[in-house]
Amino acid sequence: MLISLKLLKCMKLKNVCFVILLLKMCFVFSQKKVIVIDVGHGGNDTGAIGINSIQEKDVVLNVAKEILRLNKTIFDNELNIYLSRYKDTLISLSDRSRLAKGLNADVFVSLHCNAYTTSSKGIDVYVHNANDKEMHIKKSIALGLSILKETTSKLGFNKRGVQFANFQVLRERISFCPTILIEMGFVTNTDEADYFLNPKNTRAMALAILMGLYNYLNTRL
Repeated sequence: MLISLKLLKCMKLKNVCFVILLLKMCFVFSQKKVIVIDVGHGGNDTGAIGINSIQEKDVVLNVAKEILRLNKTIFDNELNIYLSRYKDTLISLSDRSRLAKGLNADVFVSLHCNAYTTSSKGIDVYVHNANDKEMHIKKSIALGLSILKETTSKLGFNKRGVQFANFQVLRERISFCPTILIEMGFVTNTDEADYFLNPKNTRAMALAILMGLYNYLNTRL
């Protein structure tokens, strides 16, 4: 059943956690998977600035920290998750890629927020537009679709689909592991900007992304 943004604000997280605890037994990996969550922008690079002066760099960091926390509290650190930054600092795009390579990441997910007009809304996922069969394109698409399914069906955001682009952060990782960039809604849209002002909604977004990751990895065993 679709949960609207308005209803989600009233939803008690403990109920969500209870459901996830029941699902937890379904995710059993032979070895821990290494996930790098690339936290977009940071420092003097604010990223998009939206309604009520909300800044993209803050939204993505808050979501990333919740992903870490939920992976620990709900899934007992079943995944080895690393962030490209843990505070308001600017990390170069090349260093983000080097981090993932050094950790031998199984999955690379870059978190961002979109910005355009006040009427623009929804979540989309970007995958590198390479045609090389040796690249992890199909796996990246599958990962993107899994996260899109969780974030749109559970949270009520519009599904804008999987897009293709030659972003550096995608280009430098796609030959090593499934790599995606998530645009978690528009900070220039009043409803979606206000959504991230509520910590419970930040947790819900983090949980949906985490579930998308677990569902994807579970199908790849």
